[in-house]
Amino acid sequence: MAHLFVDISSHGFGHLAQTAPVLNELRLRLPDMRLTVRSGAPREVLAKRIDGEFLHIAQASDFGMVMANAVDVLAEPSAAAYRAFHQDWEAKVAHAASEMTALMPDLVLSNISYLTLAAAKAAGIPALAMCSINWADIYQHYCGTFMEAKGIHAQMLDAYRSAKCFIRPQPAMPMPGLNNTHEIGPIALVGTDRRSEIKAGLGLKLHDKLVSIAMGGIQMRLPLENWPRISNVRWLVPASWGLSHPDAITFETLGLPFVDVLRASDALITKPGYGSFAEAATNGIPVLYLRRRDWPEEPYLVDWLTLNGRCLEVERSQLERGDINSPLQALFAMPHQPPVAPAGTDEAAEILQARLDVA
Repeated sequence: MAHLFVDISSHGFGHLAQTAPVLNELRLRLPDMRLTVRSGAPREVLAKRIDGEFLHIAQASDFGMVMANAVDVLAEPSAAAYRAFHQDWEAKVAHAASEMTALMPDLVLSNISYLTLAAAKAAGIPALAMCSINWADIYQHYCGTFMEAKGIHAQMLDAYRSAKCFIRPQPAMPMPGLNNTHEIGPIALVGTDRRSEIKAGLGLKLHDKLVSIAMGGIQMRLPLENWPRISNVRWLVPASWGLSHPDAITFETLGLPFVDVLRASDALITKPGYGSFAEAATNGIPVLYLRRRDWPEEPYLVDWLTLNGRCLEVERSQLERGDINSPLQALFAMPHQPPVAPAGTDEAAEILQARLDVA
């Protein structure tokens, strides 16, 4: 029985959105596979996307960047957090390697904790990385001018280079500092078409519009209670927002996987993020997006979705006021694009299967 250890970053939901489809496909190929998942994400969130049984280690081995909200990075607190994280780096790697050795996995997959990769190397366990970004490049972008940055960045790069292969699902940012990358197609879940069922259950007509609002797993509440009503438009929002808008419906009341709700939507309002953009494109859903401006992955995401889907930018001030009827109508009027095939799911599963079969 092959044992796969997977480390999934909980910095937003994009890392889980990339990893879960691959794990599910791999499970179809290797039904007896034993799976251990380490992530700071709650088990109930993981279980909504990862099929079958898995051991959950509720622990985060990376933190990405310190965020003010879903779109704003706090550079100085991030630099301080990395400074603390890299104190006694070798001892930290040795401790993580000891924990990993005790689990006895045949293969490690990291999205995208570099500590996990460094620990796997120290433990002599083969490891792969998979993500559209890496924290070394993100750290360098925001924190590269700090005095300690050169040494920290070098340790991060060494860890990523230790992976047998760094799988880059498209769309991905360039990774010029790595020589072990392997490019594959997009990874995303494809939802079940329940549009008629969902609209009928909500008492809506087929021409009524359902617009999902999801900011990618990092809290950023929009003041929807102040938005004007738009004829024939209903908003799907997280229950945690506690909204009282007459046209707001919470995702949770539908009792369905998010990807099914997304596929039933007529549009998605979000920030540029891998999970949101890839799932929108593969399910044929147009997107209004709030730019993050200084996030280095963003231009590659936006360029890709512009070529492969339907999308328009919306300003933060428009979202604050609810002044989005015009961009929404322009989005609805855009020519339909065929859904993107998530070819990377099979490609990544094949790479993992080959490594596990060898093990």
